[in-house]
Amino acid sequence: MEDSGDDHGAFMEKFILLPPPSSDQQQQQLPLHGLTFAIKDIFDVAGRVTGFGTPDWARTHAPAAATAPAVLAALAAGATGVGKTVMDEMAYSINGENAHYGTPANPCAPGRVPGGSSSGSAVAVAASLADFALGTDTGGSVRVPAAYCGIFGLRPSHGLVSVENVVPMAQMFDTVGWFARDLPTLSRVTDVMLPPVPAAADDDAEIPRRPSRVIIPADCFKILGSVDDHTYEILNASAAKIFGSDAVVDNGNLGDFVSSNVPSIGKFMTDLSAVEASSSCVPPLSAISRVMRVLQRSEFKANHAEWVNTVKPNLGPGIRERVQEAIASEDDSAMDDLHAVRTEFKSALAALLKDDGILAIPTVPGAPPKLRMDATLLEDFRARAFSLLSIAGLSGFCQVSIPLGTRCGVPVSVSLLARHGADRFLVAVAQELHEALQGEAAAAWGSLA
Repeated sequence: MEDSGDDHGAFMEKFILLPPPSSDQQQQQLPLHGLTFAIKDIFDVAGRVTGFGTPDWARTHAPAAATAPAVLAALAAGATGVGKTVMDEMAYSINGENAHYGTPANPCAPGRVPGGSSSGSAVAVAASLADFALGTDTGGSVRVPAAYCGIFGLRPSHGLVSVENVVPMAQMFDTVGWFARDLPTLSRVTDVMLPPVPAAADDDAEIPRRPSRVIIPADCFKILGSVDDHTYEILNASAAKIFGSDAVVDNGNLGDFVSSNVPSIGKFMTDLSAVEASSSCVPPLSAISRVMRVLQRSEFKANHAEWVNTVKPNLGPGIRERVQEAIASEDDSAMDDLHAVRTEFKSALAALLKDDGILAIPTVPGAPPKLRMDATLLEDFRARAFSLLSIAGLSGFCQVSIPLGTRCGVPVSVSLLARHGADRFLVAVAQELHEALQGEAAAAWGSLA
């Protein structure tokens, strides 16, 4: 681990968590031996208070009695913990700005937000303060900071990695995810964190070797608002170069697919905001986003309304309003319809991707917002972001954010998604495509890179 003495504001507290004692020979054989990792301040570490991003939470909670299984898994695999990282208050933002603890400085894009809510974890990895880091992703809290900080981030299939001893945001969508600067490290961590493949399983049958179909929907790239970064062309060229005739490349619109295959979505298409219905959005995906955010808000309220109403925490701007809106919300009479959309969407996406299909989309709708960006502009960006982020969120499918490099001083990324449970396949496809993606990006951007 490199440390220049500047932690970029990434850490709440630094400490050392060593792997369980073992012989030198045993240690060297562990899959994460020699690696260091940072821990989002949403994971319990025995004997330490879990802060959940806000001082009033830390003040009103006792030290944790047990350590989260995800942290224990990393330690048991030979990695060394180096501290707790800053996060957005109550995990209720994708910006990464914290009014109490400061905003971790984005080392890839100075003057711009690092992305949240796992902001400190992403910055710790991007700044080479840790080899990998643990975060959580409910609505986008690993994928967004990974994209903004120019590193890899994996949101695994929902329910595959234990969220025990992790403060819940909305359990229907909460996942434990992780960051790394390179794909070999991401792959090593993925193998450790995911449930093991059964020993009796035939590896070739269990994990497809290559995709038979790569779906690069043209409408999802219109959400970018500008096509200057050429990510659509970069993905198409890379898929053709690596998979050739082995995989069908499909550029059909995802919005049209959702409209045709998710019957219950029509009820949520009629009251979209002007932003969600605009030409820079895909209305069916905006509706998917709306469904997910209402379900998330309902679970957040069930989890935290009593604490908020009792403690009346001093939350920072933006977070305060979002939390109050959630706490004040009435039980939605359309809850059955919301769950129907979720069920139908997951089934439709599973039928689209099957066992060996890949969906390729932008991770976020453009460059990281500047610090203290105008609230109206930020709301437009958030709406477009969630129309992309909710695809994996509502379906529970796995998604990996892949950095392409830096263009005009800001990081550019794309994402790959695969069916629920196909996490190792997804990472393998990312490894196969990454070099071609970088090469095509360099060719497309030329001297701007």
